[in-house]
Amino acid sequence: MLTKLLDGGRLLVLDEHFRVALRPGESTIAWLDAAVAGSRFVSFLGYDGETAYWACRLDHEALGDEVEWEHLRVAGSLLDDEEAGLFATAAGLLAWQQRSRFCTNCGTRVDLTKGGWATQCSGCDTEEYPRTDPAVICLVHDGADRVLLARGTHWPRSRFSTIAGFVETGESLEACVRREIHEEVGVVVSDIRYLASQPWPLPRSLMLGFAAKADPAAELNFADGEIAEARWFHRDEVRAALEAATIWNFGPDPEDAVLPDLILSGRTSIAHHMIRAWAFSD
Repeated sequence: MLTKLLDGGRLLVLDEHFRVALRPGESTIAWLDAAVAGSRFVSFLGYDGETAYWACRLDHEALGDEVEWEHLRVAGSLLDDEEAGLFATAAGLLAWQQRSRFCTNCGTRVDLTKGGWATQCSGCDTEEYPRTDPAVICLVHDGADRVLLARGTHWPRSRFSTIAGFVETGESLEACVRREIHEEVGVVVSDIRYLASQPWPLPRSLMLGFAAKADPAAELNFADGEIAEARWFHRDEVRAALEAATIWNFGPDPEDAVLPDLILSGRTSIAHHMIRAWAFSD
């Protein structure tokens, strides 16, 4: 049965850094014949008509110049929604498999089952499935024309975004929003409202987007050490930054680099869409 499914199947390949194989010069996944996987374990992604879709990891040198490799943040902004979703699913699933080689109950090495979507322990028969860790991400605004954005300690000088953090055990989503905002920037929020969600597979998060109000006159305090700076930005500043669409480099910037006043997240992230929706709302 498996051989029949693999015949004519399409294979999505990630390398050892979880980068996806793209067609050179194109913004599309380099779908390969499933036979390329050889004896490697392949994970089932789903069907489209009679075609089965699979994913596996290969060393990037195995495919030579046949493909180009891109990380999720970059590829996610190049691919269409369907292919970006398949990449995210594959990245999350294969990353979970790499972390889940031994039974959490007895420590025995496990086997992958159910097309890569479960592990089975040969020692105690424990079955495990991929986990998702909930995290909140919140757009803090003043109820008018200003939004509070923060800069992480390892980000470029002008790179700002919404505030996020993981949900703790026994905590509601709303309580997490209040706690994270207060811990990271020292302000109290109210009128918490759910907006949307986004899976983020590396490592294994589900980002739950919220909006909340805060007082711009409140003193900002960066108590937990994760935030280097936070500022209130006017709607016009945010619109200008979105229209400029400057791409940030995911790391510290050179001291002599000339940067715009505000760089926002790319469209791969839910933060971008939350900020854009607020900036261009009436």
